[in-house]
Formats: sequence, structure tokens, C-alpha cells
Amino acid sequence: MIFKYHSIKWKLFAYYSLLFTIFTLSIVLYQNKREQYFRTAELRTSLNDYTDLTNRFLENYSLEKEKNYSKLDSLKIMIPPDKVRITVINKAGIVLYDNSVSDYVHMENHQSRPEFQKAIFEEFGENIRHSATTNREYFYYAKSYNNLIIRAAVVYDVRIKEFLRADRVFIPFFILLFVIFGFLLRYIGNLLGDSITKLKDFAVKVRRNEATEFDENIEFPNDELGSISQEIIQLYRQLNKTKSELLLEKEKLVSHLYVLKEGVAFFSRAKKAILNNSHFIIYLNIISEETTTSTEKIFKSKAFADINSFLDKTFAESETSQLQELARMQFTVQKNSYHFTIQCIIFPDKSFEILIADQTEQVKRSIMKQQITSNISHELKTPISSVKGYLETVLNNPSLDQSKQHYFIRKAYVQSERLTQLVNDIAMLNKIEEYSDLYIRGKIQVRKAIEEAVESMQDQLNNKSITVEDNIGPNLVVNANYSLIFSIFRNLIENSVIYGGEKITIWISKYHEDASFYFFSYADNGPGVDEEHIPRLFERFYRVDSGRSRKQGGTGLGLAIVKNAVLSFNGDISTRLREGGGLEFIFSLPK
Repeated sequence: MIFKYHSIKWKLFAYYSLLFTIFTLSIVLYQNKREQYFRTAELRTSLNDYTDLTNRFLENYSLEKEKNYSKLDSLKIMIPPDKVRITVINKAGIVLYDNSVSDYVHMENHQSRPEFQKAIFEEFGENIRHSATTNREYFYYAKSYNNLIIRAAVVYDVRIKEFLRADRVFIPFFILLFVIFGFLLRYIGNLLGDSITKLKDFAVKVRRNEATEFDENIEFPNDELGSISQEIIQLYRQLNKTKSELLLEKEKLVSHLYVLKEGVAFFSRAKKAILNNSHFIIYLNIISEETTTSTEKIFKSKAFADINSFLDKTFAESETSQLQELARMQFTVQKNSYHFTIQCIIFPDKSFEILIADQTEQVKRSIMKQQITSNISHELKTPISSVKGYLETVLNNPSLDQSKQHYFIRKAYVQSERLTQLVNDIAMLNKIEEYSDLYIRGKIQVRKAIEEAVESMQDQLNNKSITVEDNIGPNLVVNANYSLIFSIFRNLIENSVIYGGEKITIWISKYHEDASFYFFSYADNGPGVDEEHIPRLFERFYRVDSGRSRKQGGTGLGLAIVKNAVLSFNGDISTRLREGGGLEFIFSLPK
């Protein structure tokens, strides 16, 4: 019985195709290169005749001694400039003559030209490139003669390209041979291999991982081998289905790991890494204070010594008894300003997982909330106590005359106004920090917001004889929220009114812009502050002189509101002492 091997047939055909293709390409490339070489040599010889002719003309008429190279124009009859371009260059790269350029005296130095360099060191050189002088592409040939380099060039146009291109008449002949021999080899392969079994094909496909789909009507011999073949295929289908499901689940797990903000890594019993995400490497480097890309470095770091002890102890105990439940441990680590929670879980197969969670933001928020709560409580206590005290005085002394009662009630009202302003500032600051996306943005005229802010503070400005000068044009527009822009300038002006003193001047200007932002300057010539207070001016409730600030009515939140409003637009803000006295605030707003 003759068996046909499909694999042998196709391998023979593939090998033949590959070898014949390589052979054909080698012949084609060799012949093509050989043709190009001879044609280039022919063109080079032709251009060499022109350079020799030019050199003989120079020598016969002693043009080099006379330095009168314009006489070379006489050669234009023999060497038409529209066909061949002749250029004479000295060894310093200075162009002495060019039959295609009338103003050749002002041509740039040619010392860096490739053909010039080759001619200097190798007697002659050639190159195909674009000419910056004539704005055309040339085939250049340059040859060294004593103290001169004579260059001949032809326009590298379709005619020259066709001349240099090799004949390829033989290519169709090789293709025809390839097809004929291919059919012959296929016929021979069919005769040689009438298939041992279709199981052979299946086994090869399985080995190459190509057996993803099968013909449902595939037939096998009606014998024991056929039965075995059917069973093998059914088993493979079941395994392939299970494998696909497992791969899908693995892809889900991997995708989930890389989305997590926690650092996660899985290890084998031998502490070899199985899978990890990028956050794990980042957190490992921070905690161990060294740079590494290996997750297994965690077992060599002193910061993770507790994990090593836990793993060794658990593995030792598991040798004598079976683990009833997942063994786990958890501890916290603080490095510099970072806070991490680290957890290790050991699975029944002795593999284990290490999870590193960055708790820095939560810790900072917790501390900040405690500080804010303490500050708010402290700030609210003063006006509430004042209001309560004034009202108790009135209630406990009904015999007070009306003028004194009115005095205490007015004092209580002033404190209630301060309390209202404080609550409003806290609410606004929290809204900017937590819900800045809720502020609708649009094209806002900055000048209009400044004028409205000045108008809202006009009485206070007049009382202290404060002047506001700005050079903001009426057409300057930023992409922001109007109420926040108004709040920025109003709080800055209010800050100057409260702390700047009397008869000062406020300057508002736009001093710079780029593709994305306008840059503004707000300055006054008040008393300013000491240098040590500058870094803390934008903190909530921070006051240079808390007692004096409260008496003057400040809530301690104005500059915090300004900073958070600017940051909500992705801008930046800073402050500095102004030369001549006062403070200057520098900030940016988006276009």
C-alpha cells in the first residue's frame, strides 16, 4: 500500500520555491548590478573625456596662471551647457568657473561636496545629488588635476536614469522556469506521497499550534488507527477549548492587574516571579531605596525582612501539616513621605501573592482633614464667642440704655457678618478643591472681571485712598469660569486693602503669553511681609500676624481661594517681594 505524505509534498515544494527564489534573486541582483556598473562606467568615461578636454584647454592657454577662467566659455561650442555642466574648483573648494551659472563667483564653497572629497583623496569621485545652485538633480563626476578639481555633470533626468537602468529581459524567463518546475515538483510530490494518514497532518498541525479549526467531515481509515485518530482529535478539541478559556481568564487577570493602582506580584514556592504589574516595581524601588527591574529583589531587601520570615516559617510548618486556610500577614511601611500597606497571602499550592498599596494620599488627607477641622473650629470659635458675649450682655442687662444696647447688637452683627464671610469662603474653597469640574468654562473678558472686582471693593479702596492701575486690554480673553476669575482678583484686592495700608497703588498687568497661557502680575507697594512668610502665604488660615489680621477682618482663606482657583485651570501661581516694597503675585490663566 502506497501512502501519501502531504507534509513531504509541501516541504519539497516550499524548499524548491525558496531555493529557486534565492537563486533567481541572486542572478537578478548580480546581473542588475553588473549592468549598472558597466553603464555607470560608460557614463563616467564620457564625463572623464569632458574633464580631460577642459584640463587640456586650461593648460594650453595657461588660464590657471592668468587666473582668467572666463575664457573657458569658448568650450561651450564643444561642451553645450544644457547637456554637460563643467565646474572648475580649486583645492580650497572655491568655484573658479561654471558654464551653467553666470554668477559663479558668488557660489558657495564646494569643499564639503561628496564628489569633491572623493576627488581630493581618490583622484576622482562621483555622486548623485540635488544642486542648491541650479535647483536640479545631477550625476556628478569630479577629477583632480594638479591644483584644480574639474567636475563634469549631467542632469539626472529620465533619460540618464533609463540609461543607467539594467536590462531585465531575462526576469520573465526565470519566472516561467519557476512556474514550470513548480508544477512538475508538485506532480512528483503527489506521486510520492499518497498520505500515511490524515492523522500525520493533524499531529504536525498540533505541534505547530495550527490545528485551530478542523473539517467536520474529515475521514479516517475504518480500522483501529482510524478509531485512535478520532479519539485523539476529540481529546485535542476539548483541551483546546479549555486552553482558550484559561487564556481568556488570564488576559482578564493581567488586564485587571495593570489597571490596579496597587502593586501586585505572584511568586512560586521557590520565590520565582510568575506575574507582576508595573506599580509593584515602582513601589519596590521606593521602599527598598534602590533602582531595580527585578521583582525578586524584594526578598533581598531589609525593608521586606518580615515577609521572608513569614514565608520561611509558614513553609516549614506546611511540611508537617496541611494548610487549612490561606495564610496571610500585613504590615505598614513608611519611607520618607510615603506610606504603604504590604500584604502577603500564601495559596494552598505554596505559591503566594504580595500586594503593596500606596496609602500616602489617604494618610495625607486624614492629616489635612484633622488640621482643617482644627483650624475651622478655631476660626469659628472667635466670632461665635463674640456674638454670644455681646448678646448675653444685652440679655443679662435689660436696664442698659438704648444706645449701649444698639452698640452691643451692632458689634454682634459685625461678628456675624465675619462668621458668614468665613463660612462662605470655606464653602467656596471646598467647592473649588473637590468639584472644580462643575464650574462651566467659557471665553471670559479679564478686564470686565477686574472692573467688577474693583467696583465691589470701591468703598474700602476709597476709605484707604488706594489706587488701582491695570493695563489689561478689553479684548484679552481667557478660557475659564467668570465667578472664579472674579474671585481671584477680588481676593487679591481685598488682601491689599486689609494688609497693604493706606495710600498705596495696585498694579495689574499681563506681562507674557505663550501658546497655551497668559501670564499676569498683581502687585502693590504696601509694607509686604518678611521673607520667611512667603512659602506659607497660600495656606489655609495662615496669617503673618493673626491678632492684627482678625481685627482687620481677614478670614485667612483669601489667598488659598486664589491659589486653588488658578490651579483648577491648570495654571500656576507664586509670590515674591516687590522691589520698592509690597508683594507681587505671578500667575497664569489658560487661553
